[in-house]
Amino acid sequence: MAAALAVCLVVFCVSAYMVISRLVEEKRNAESFAALAAQIRLEEPTCSAAVSTTQPETLPTGADIYRVTTDTAGVFSDSEPQPDPGFHKYDDLYSRNSDLFGWICIEGTRINYPVMHTPDDPEYYLSRDFDGNKSTGGVPFLDGSCYEGCGNYIVYGHNMKNGAMFAEITDYADEEFWKEHPVICFDTVDEMGEYEVLAAFYAKVCKKDDDNAFRYYDYTDLTDEAVFDEYLECVYDADLYDTGVAARYGDQLLTLTTCSNRGADGRFVVVARKKEA
Repeated sequence: MAAALAVCLVVFCVSAYMVISRLVEEKRNAESFAALAAQIRLEEPTCSAAVSTTQPETLPTGADIYRVTTDTAGVFSDSEPQPDPGFHKYDDLYSRNSDLFGWICIEGTRINYPVMHTPDDPEYYLSRDFDGNKSTGGVPFLDGSCYEGCGNYIVYGHNMKNGAMFAEITDYADEEFWKEHPVICFDTVDEMGEYEVLAAFYAKVCKKDDDNAFRYYDYTDLTDEAVFDEYLECVYDADLYDTGVAARYGDQLLTLTTCSNRGADGRFVVVARKKEA
Protein backbone atom coordinates (compact mmCIF):
# COMPACT_ATOMS: atom_id res chain seq x y z
CA MET A 1 0.00 0.00 0.00
CA ALA A 2 2.77 2.41 0.94
CA ALA A 3 4.57 1.67 -2.33
CA ALA A 4 1.40 2.31 -4.33
CA LEU A 5 0.86 5.62 -2.54
CA ALA A 6 4.45 6.60 -3.23
CA VAL A 7 4.03 5.86 -6.93
CA CYS A 8 0.80 7.89 -7.04
CA LEU A 9 2.52 10.77 -5.28
CA VAL A 10 5.39 10.72 -7.76
CA VAL A 11 2.98 10.66 -10.72
CA PHE A 12 1.00 13.53 -9.20
CA CYS A 13 4.14 15.60 -8.61
CA VAL A 14 5.43 14.99 -12.13
CA SER A 15 2.04 15.86 -13.67
CA ALA A 16 1.75 18.99 -11.54
CA TYR A 17 5.27 20.03 -12.52
CA MET A 18 4.47 19.57 -16.23
CA VAL A 19 1.24 21.57 -15.97
CA ILE A 20 2.91 24.38 -14.05
CA SER A 21 5.84 24.43 -16.48
CA ARG A 22 3.46 24.68 -19.43
CA LEU A 23 1.52 27.51 -17.83
CA VAL A 24 4.74 29.36 -17.01
CA GLU A 25 5.95 28.97 -20.59
CA GLU A 26 2.63 30.15 -22.01
CA LYS A 27 2.73 33.22 -19.77
CA ARG A 28 6.34 33.92 -20.71
CA ASN A 29 5.56 33.56 -24.43
CA ALA A 30 2.58 35.92 -24.19
CA GLU A 31 4.70 38.50 -22.39
CA SER A 32 7.47 38.09 -24.96
CA PHE A 33 5.16 38.73 -27.92
CA ALA A 34 3.62 41.71 -26.12
CA ALA A 35 7.11 43.13 -25.64
CA LEU A 36 7.86 42.64 -29.34
CA ALA A 37 4.65 44.43 -30.29
CA ALA A 38 5.69 47.30 -28.05
CA GLN A 39 8.84 47.74 -30.14
CA ILE A 40 6.89 48.49 -33.32
CA ARG A 41 7.36 52.11 -34.29
CA LEU A 42 4.06 53.95 -34.41
CA GLU A 43 5.00 57.11 -36.30
CA GLU A 44 3.48 55.50 -39.40
CA PRO A 45 -0.30 54.85 -39.32
CA THR A 46 -0.96 51.34 -38.03
CA CYS A 47 -2.95 48.96 -40.23
CA SER A 48 -6.61 49.84 -39.82
CA ALA A 49 -7.42 46.19 -39.20
CA ALA A 50 -5.48 46.47 -35.97
CA VAL A 51 -6.68 49.83 -34.67
CA SER A 52 -10.23 50.29 -35.89
CA THR A 53 -12.73 50.59 -33.04
CA THR A 54 -15.54 49.27 -35.25
CA GLN A 55 -15.79 46.14 -37.32
CA PRO A 56 -14.85 46.54 -41.01
CA GLU A 57 -17.76 46.70 -43.41
CA THR A 58 -18.99 43.21 -44.24
CA LEU A 59 -17.99 42.08 -47.71
CA PRO A 60 -20.68 41.01 -50.19
CA THR A 61 -21.67 37.37 -50.26
CA GLY A 62 -23.43 35.07 -52.67
CA ALA A 63 -21.58 36.20 -55.78
CA ASP A 64 -22.26 33.58 -58.40
CA ILE A 65 -19.25 34.36 -60.56
CA TYR A 66 -16.06 32.76 -61.74
CA ARG A 67 -13.76 34.69 -59.47
CA VAL A 68 -10.55 34.43 -61.45
CA THR A 69 -10.71 36.91 -64.32
CA THR A 70 -8.49 37.50 -67.32
CA ASP A 71 -8.11 41.17 -66.41
CA THR A 72 -4.35 41.63 -66.08
CA ALA A 73 -4.38 45.14 -64.68
CA GLY A 74 -2.54 43.87 -61.63
CA VAL A 75 -0.06 41.53 -63.35
CA PHE A 76 3.21 40.87 -61.62
CA SER A 77 6.11 43.12 -62.51
CA ASP A 78 9.38 41.64 -63.71
CA SER A 79 11.15 43.74 -61.12
CA GLU A 80 10.91 43.15 -57.37
CA PRO A 81 8.66 45.46 -55.34
CA GLN A 82 10.48 48.56 -54.20
CA PRO A 83 10.41 49.27 -50.46
CA ASP A 84 8.98 52.51 -49.19
CA PRO A 85 12.04 54.55 -48.11
CA GLY A 86 9.89 56.30 -45.50
CA PHE A 87 8.63 53.09 -43.88
CA HIS A 88 10.46 52.35 -40.64
CA LYS A 89 7.78 50.67 -38.56
CA TYR A 90 9.71 47.43 -38.02
CA ASP A 91 13.28 48.74 -38.13
CA ASP A 92 13.91 48.14 -34.43
CA LEU A 93 12.68 44.56 -34.55
CA TYR A 94 14.55 43.86 -37.80
CA SER A 95 17.80 45.16 -36.32
CA ARG A 96 17.26 42.76 -33.43
CA ASN A 97 16.63 39.79 -35.74
CA SER A 98 16.99 40.01 -39.51
CA ASP A 99 14.95 36.80 -39.94
CA LEU A 100 11.88 39.00 -39.47
CA PHE A 101 9.82 39.09 -42.67
CA GLY A 102 6.75 40.93 -41.40
CA TRP A 103 3.95 41.11 -38.87
CA ILE A 104 0.46 39.60 -38.89
CA CYS A 105 -2.58 40.65 -36.89
CA ILE A 106 -6.34 40.11 -37.02
CA GLU A 107 -8.50 42.58 -35.13
CA GLY A 108 -10.56 41.05 -32.33
CA THR A 109 -8.34 37.96 -32.01
CA ARG A 110 -5.11 37.04 -30.24
CA ILE A 111 -3.30 36.85 -33.56
CA ASN A 112 -0.70 39.63 -33.34
CA TYR A 113 2.69 38.12 -34.11
CA PRO A 114 5.91 38.56 -36.05
CA VAL A 115 6.39 36.35 -39.10
CA MET A 116 9.85 34.90 -39.65
CA HIS A 117 11.58 33.70 -42.81
CA THR A 118 14.58 31.33 -43.01
CA PRO A 119 14.70 29.90 -46.55
CA ASP A 120 17.72 27.68 -45.81
CA ASP A 121 16.02 26.14 -42.76
CA PRO A 122 12.29 26.76 -43.31
CA GLU A 123 11.03 25.29 -40.02
CA TYR A 124 13.66 26.91 -37.81
CA TYR A 125 11.03 28.85 -35.86
CA LEU A 126 8.65 25.91 -35.51
CA SER A 127 9.90 25.42 -31.96
CA ARG A 128 11.92 28.58 -31.30
CA ASP A 129 10.98 32.03 -30.11
CA PHE A 130 11.89 35.33 -31.79
CA ASP A 131 15.40 35.23 -30.33
CA GLY A 132 16.04 31.60 -31.25
CA ASN A 133 15.43 30.07 -27.83
CA LYS A 134 13.45 26.83 -27.45
CA SER A 135 9.71 27.43 -27.43
CA THR A 136 6.83 24.99 -27.77
CA GLY A 137 4.67 27.54 -29.55
CA GLY A 138 7.37 28.80 -31.88
CA VAL A 139 6.73 31.83 -34.09
CA PRO A 140 4.64 31.99 -37.29
CA PHE A 141 6.93 31.57 -40.28
CA LEU A 142 6.87 31.99 -44.03
CA ASP A 143 7.27 29.03 -46.37
CA GLY A 144 10.91 28.67 -47.32
CA SER A 145 10.20 28.96 -51.05
CA CYS A 146 8.40 32.29 -50.70
CA TYR A 147 10.04 35.56 -51.62
CA GLU A 148 8.85 39.15 -51.69
CA GLY A 149 6.38 39.51 -54.55
CA CYS A 150 6.10 35.73 -55.17
CA GLY A 151 2.33 36.01 -55.44
CA ASN A 152 1.39 33.89 -52.43
CA TYR A 153 2.79 34.30 -48.92
CA ILE A 154 2.15 30.99 -47.14
CA VAL A 155 2.46 31.42 -43.38
CA TYR A 156 2.49 28.50 -40.93
CA GLY A 157 1.61 28.65 -37.24
CA HIS A 158 0.82 26.20 -34.46
CA ASN A 159 -2.74 25.46 -33.36
CA MET A 160 -2.13 25.77 -29.62
CA LYS A 161 -4.57 24.27 -27.12
CA ASN A 162 -4.60 27.52 -25.11
CA GLY A 163 -5.84 29.43 -28.19
CA ALA A 164 -2.51 31.08 -28.96
CA MET A 165 -0.65 31.33 -32.26
CA PHE A 166 -2.88 30.31 -35.21
CA ALA A 167 -5.54 28.45 -33.21
CA GLU A 168 -8.14 31.11 -34.00
CA ILE A 169 -7.84 30.90 -37.77
CA THR A 170 -9.80 27.63 -37.51
CA ASP A 171 -12.74 29.81 -36.44
CA TYR A 172 -13.00 30.89 -40.08
CA ALA A 173 -14.81 27.59 -40.60
CA ASP A 174 -17.78 29.55 -39.26
CA GLU A 175 -19.11 32.03 -41.81
CA GLU A 176 -20.23 34.37 -39.03
CA PHE A 177 -16.65 34.59 -37.78
CA TRP A 178 -15.52 35.61 -41.25
CA LYS A 179 -18.18 38.32 -41.41
CA GLU A 180 -16.80 39.74 -38.16
CA HIS A 181 -13.14 39.39 -39.23
CA PRO A 182 -13.01 39.86 -43.03
CA VAL A 183 -9.64 41.65 -43.04
CA ILE A 184 -6.18 40.38 -42.13
CA CYS A 185 -3.33 42.82 -41.63
CA PHE A 186 -0.03 41.47 -42.92
CA ASP A 187 2.86 43.90 -43.19
CA THR A 188 6.28 43.09 -44.58
CA VAL A 189 9.22 44.98 -43.10
CA ASP A 190 9.02 47.27 -46.14
CA GLU A 191 5.32 48.06 -46.44
CA MET A 192 1.90 47.77 -44.86
CA GLY A 193 -0.72 45.43 -46.25
CA GLU A 194 -4.40 44.66 -45.71
CA TYR A 195 -5.88 41.44 -47.09
CA GLU A 196 -9.52 40.48 -47.68
CA VAL A 197 -10.35 36.88 -46.80
CA LEU A 198 -11.58 35.12 -49.93
CA ALA A 199 -11.78 31.48 -48.81
CA ALA A 200 -11.42 29.11 -45.86
CA PHE A 201 -11.24 25.34 -46.11
CA TYR A 202 -10.02 22.07 -44.63
CA ALA A 203 -7.09 20.31 -46.27
CA LYS A 204 -4.41 17.77 -45.51
CA VAL A 205 -0.75 17.07 -46.09
CA CYS A 206 -0.90 14.61 -48.96
CA LYS A 207 1.19 11.55 -49.66
CA LYS A 208 3.25 11.46 -52.82
CA ASP A 209 1.00 8.84 -54.38
CA ASP A 210 -2.24 10.73 -53.67
CA ASP A 211 -3.70 11.40 -57.11
CA ASN A 212 -5.53 14.64 -57.84
CA ALA A 213 -4.74 15.97 -54.36
CA PHE A 214 -4.75 19.71 -53.73
CA ARG A 215 -1.30 20.44 -52.36
CA TYR A 216 -1.98 24.05 -51.47
CA TYR A 217 1.44 24.33 -49.81
CA ASP A 218 3.16 23.88 -53.19
CA TYR A 219 1.67 27.08 -54.61
CA THR A 220 4.05 29.79 -53.47
CA ASP A 221 5.19 31.18 -56.80
CA LEU A 222 2.10 32.47 -58.62
CA THR A 223 3.88 34.71 -61.10
CA ASP A 224 2.77 32.39 -63.91
CA GLU A 225 -0.84 33.14 -64.87
CA ALA A 226 -1.77 29.51 -65.48
CA VAL A 227 -0.48 28.49 -62.04
CA PHE A 228 -2.29 31.42 -60.41
CA ASP A 229 -5.58 30.44 -62.05
CA GLU A 230 -5.07 26.78 -61.13
CA TYR A 231 -4.49 27.66 -57.47
CA LEU A 232 -7.54 29.93 -57.27
CA GLU A 233 -9.76 27.35 -58.95
CA CYS A 234 -8.70 24.71 -56.40
CA VAL A 235 -9.18 27.17 -53.53
CA TYR A 236 -12.71 28.04 -54.61
CA ASP A 237 -13.56 24.38 -55.14
CA ALA A 238 -12.50 23.67 -51.55
CA ASP A 239 -13.96 26.74 -49.80
CA LEU A 240 -16.57 26.26 -47.10
CA TYR A 241 -18.70 29.27 -48.11
CA ASP A 242 -18.77 32.04 -50.67
CA THR A 243 -17.20 35.29 -49.50
CA GLY A 244 -17.82 37.02 -52.80
CA VAL A 245 -14.22 38.29 -52.85
CA ALA A 246 -12.73 38.20 -56.34
CA ALA A 247 -9.06 37.64 -57.15
CA ARG A 248 -7.30 38.22 -60.44
CA TYR A 249 -3.88 37.44 -61.83
CA GLY A 250 -1.40 39.86 -60.36
CA ASP A 251 -3.01 40.06 -56.93
CA GLN A 252 -0.75 39.28 -53.99
CA LEU A 253 -2.28 36.46 -51.96
CA LEU A 254 -1.81 35.44 -48.34
CA THR A 255 -2.37 31.85 -47.20
CA LEU A 256 -2.49 31.05 -43.47
CA THR A 257 -2.36 27.43 -42.40
CA THR A 258 -2.41 25.45 -39.16
CA CYS A 259 -3.23 21.96 -37.93
CA SER A 260 -6.88 20.97 -37.71
CA ASN A 261 -8.64 18.33 -35.64
CA ARG A 262 -9.32 16.23 -38.73
CA GLY A 263 -6.63 13.59 -38.45
CA ALA A 264 -2.87 13.73 -37.94
CA ASP A 265 -2.34 15.26 -41.37
CA GLY A 266 -5.35 17.56 -41.24
CA ARG A 267 -4.88 21.25 -41.89
CA PHE A 268 -7.05 24.36 -41.91
CA VAL A 269 -6.36 27.05 -44.48
CA VAL A 270 -7.40 30.67 -44.92
CA VAL A 271 -6.63 32.50 -48.18
CA ALA A 272 -6.83 36.26 -48.64
CA ARG A 273 -6.02 38.82 -51.34
CA LYS A 274 -4.21 42.09 -50.81
CA LYS A 275 -6.43 45.14 -51.03
CA GLU A 276 -5.47 47.71 -53.58
CA ALA A 277 -3.87 50.82 -52.14
